[in-house]
Amino acid sequence: MKLIHMSDIHLTTPGREIFGRDPLLNFERALDQVRADHRDAELMVISGDLSDLGDLADYHLLRERLNGFPIPVRLCIGNHDHRETFLSAFPECADADGFAQGVHDTSFGRCLLLDTYEPQTAAGSFCRTRQAWLERQLSEHEGPFFLFMHHNPFPTHIAPVDRIGLLDDAAFRSIVARHRSKIRHIFFGHCHMVLSGSVAGVPTTSLRGTNHASYPVFAEVLTVADLPEAYGVAFIGDDYVTVHMVEFGYRGEILSEDSPG
Repeated sequence: MKLIHMSDIHLTTPGREIFGRDPLLNFERALDQVRADHRDAELMVISGDLSDLGDLADYHLLRERLNGFPIPVRLCIGNHDHRETFLSAFPECADADGFAQGVHDTSFGRCLLLDTYEPQTAAGSFCRTRQAWLERQLSEHEGPFFLFMHHNPFPTHIAPVDRIGLLDDAAFRSIVARHRSKIRHIFFGHCHMVLSGSVAGVPTTSLRGTNHASYPVFAEVLTVADLPEAYGVAFIGDDYVTVHMVEFGYRGEILSEDSPG
């Protein structure tokens, strides 16, 4: 089965650029490529920073662009979003506690969409209420599970990135540890760079966003780099998960091995 993972689309006023790039144009280009190449995907998840400023107009624009999209789409929110504003445009994404969390069943397993947004900070939070929700979801179903979230759930060892990572990461990892036999993969965003690792033994991946990218400089600096815009394609089998980062923003040649000279 095939899954599409996008993150950090940062929609904003049409025509406004972020770091010299047009987020809406790039998001539309990503959608066009998914339509053309991946209509057989069973699900697409966008894991946060849907809007750059948390504006209602951005969420209306997102709903408009996803209307009629040939693949089911589920959404997470990130630090650039605004929960109440997002839920006013996507009320179906609210859980019983008012968080933007949810469940989506697929042929390859149960997907959990987590809310790591915390007001007035770029860092993420996974408070006791959200922890209880996750614990309940993992306890009440046999799985397998795939988790989607915005903030990085482990240290990147890039200090300014980790200061805005998931503040409750140890508590989150302890829940994952208790249920690791049921959880096959964790997908996240936020860092705008390619990352892989594990959380309590569960494999994790992240990727660049559909607009601007970061570069792993191991110093006291947040970076922006002129790297191609990207989204992820995951292939899920009974006993494996393969994740590709598709750099749809690459503008050079792609040659086959039998190309002349």
